[in-house]
Amino acid sequence: MTLISCFSEPMILLQHIVAACGGKKKGDSNKKMIKGTVVLITKDVLDYNDFFGDALSNIREEVDEFVGQQVSLQLISAVRADPAENGGRGKLGNLAYLEDVITTKTQAVVGESAFSVSFEWDEEELGIPGAFIINNFHHREFFLKNVILEDASSGEGHRIVFLCNSWVYPAKNYTYDRVFFSNQTYLPSEMPKPLLPFREEELKNLRGDGTGERQEWDRVYDYAYYNDLGDPDKGTTYVRPVLGGSPEYPYPRRGRTGRPPTKTDPKSESRLPVINGINIYVPRDERFGHLKMSDFIAYALKSAAQVFLPEFESLISHGKLDKDYDNLEEIYRIYEDRPDDQPAPTNDDGLLRSISGSINSEILKELLRNDKEKNPKFPVPKVIKGDKSAWKTDAEFCRQMVAGVNPVIISLLKEFPPRSKLNPEIYGKQDSTITREQVENMLDGLTVDKAMETNRLFILDHHDSLMPYVRRINATSTKIYATRTLLFLQEDGTLKPLAIELSLPNPNGDEFGAVSKVYTPGGNGVEGSLWQLAKTYVAVNDSGVHQLISHWLHTHAVIEPIVIATNRQLSVVHPIHKLLHPHFRDTMTINALARQTLTNAGGFIESTVFPGKYAMEMSAVLYKDWVFPEHALPADLIKRGNSVIF
Repeated sequence: MTLISCFSEPMILLQHIVAACGGKKKGDSNKKMIKGTVVLITKDVLDYNDFFGDALSNIREEVDEFVGQQVSLQLISAVRADPAENGGRGKLGNLAYLEDVITTKTQAVVGESAFSVSFEWDEEELGIPGAFIINNFHHREFFLKNVILEDASSGEGHRIVFLCNSWVYPAKNYTYDRVFFSNQTYLPSEMPKPLLPFREEELKNLRGDGTGERQEWDRVYDYAYYNDLGDPDKGTTYVRPVLGGSPEYPYPRRGRTGRPPTKTDPKSESRLPVINGINIYVPRDERFGHLKMSDFIAYALKSAAQVFLPEFESLISHGKLDKDYDNLEEIYRIYEDRPDDQPAPTNDDGLLRSISGSINSEILKELLRNDKEKNPKFPVPKVIKGDKSAWKTDAEFCRQMVAGVNPVIISLLKEFPPRSKLNPEIYGKQDSTITREQVENMLDGLTVDKAMETNRLFILDHHDSLMPYVRRINATSTKIYATRTLLFLQEDGTLKPLAIELSLPNPNGDEFGAVSKVYTPGGNGVEGSLWQLAKTYVAVNDSGVHQLISHWLHTHAVIEPIVIATNRQLSVVHPIHKLLHPHFRDTMTINALARQTLTNAGGFIESTVFPGKYAMEMSAVLYKDWVFPEHALPADLIKRGNSVIF
């Protein structure tokens, strides 16, 4: 502050003179300076938008810009209410600003910067601070990690810690104060009364008003149906039903983005262009950081052929690109090691250099290879390193069923033959056709009844869940069966397959029941090949149900409305919020990106999982039978009968 500016502000000049002389004005006997540390991370360090720029070179310059009156903080009393404020809000201290960069602080994160700050505080008048208001007058947002106050109340060493972990945008983007509370837990009835109005207003801000298109700086958690999977403006091929809000297609809610409706269907929400899809709205604090984003980008690049499907379809139609594998040897070749002297891509070196700090360069070389090889190369799976045919064995079939991606469907067999729960008036007779004679010679001398009595018969049942959609799926280029797989628990604790039932809808109509064929372990020749093919159909079903139901629906989709509800109804100081929050990390971001590129019409799920365009619709139908408490332990094990083996 210059001498001229001091004289233009007499009170400021007086304060500086008093402070310089070590004197105090009347009534200042209880005022003191609370020293604090503010730790933040600039946008350049964490934002994935800066992957393709030279962000790090500007970090120091931008950090220095925050010093001065660019960022203000104002402490709020936890024990003294201001009677002039509505709701008995806690009294506010004087404004304080970031002072100097602390260069001696050990950085826990690259790009993390610590600033000193000093608060003038009258302990007798204001008591103990329990929250603070922050305003960002800089032109860019930053990630506020924490604020720590030293000697904030009577007694040496009394620290108050504020764990913030939130993005703070320029003040012009907010119509309310950004408030952060100290790292304490309070039920609403226990919250210090001067802080309660701030707590209630914060929740109101997080709920929003249910209108408008959300912007990146918004902090609004609101609900919407899955009405953004289809793209009807592109034609009937991309029309998909709205999931959620109807008895026909119930579904968990997703985060609301507020994008305008499509031109051809007012019930469908318009979609972002592919090039901008990574910016789909989720509350800013839900977005994952640049390292995890780089992993996502690498995965997206690996699957880029699906994004540019029309161009690749043209190549396929002209015989320039093989879409399918013709034999097992072609599949084995994708695992063959590439020679060490194979040249790296030459026409993409600039791209490699520009993002090598964010995405593993070896991954990029594989993505962008130009060696005219038809297939990319992958590490050789352990199961076929020593023996290429090891995956064909019954033991490996069952091992992968249990130790693989989807063991949560396997259930204890409780009745023989297995019975269907499908409505017989619609689907006719759907009970299993597996007979005792077909399996009893493989039960180590036991009868079927004795094996069931001793809890040694299990079933992997993908019949009832798939049968209602088999006819429609098989009308496309994909062909599947509804399957039941009977399993026997051996003395050594491993499973072996006894029989596989493949079922199709009756060609005369669903009401005439299923047409089924049972296969049992065969040796060589035709029987062995048919048995191998039956196992393949089971594996395809198990993998697809895992991806679509066990993983996407029962894990990602059902949790998102719980994430939204928690942020709308439970303050950050609520003990249940603190308990749940770490488990919700990245869920909304992953789900939003999935809606943009994975679960959408023509997306990766429809292109790779057997239900094709019926994938999400089928998951909605199966959601009808989902009961939340039944999927927790031990309820899930008890329901499936598997608790008896522990």
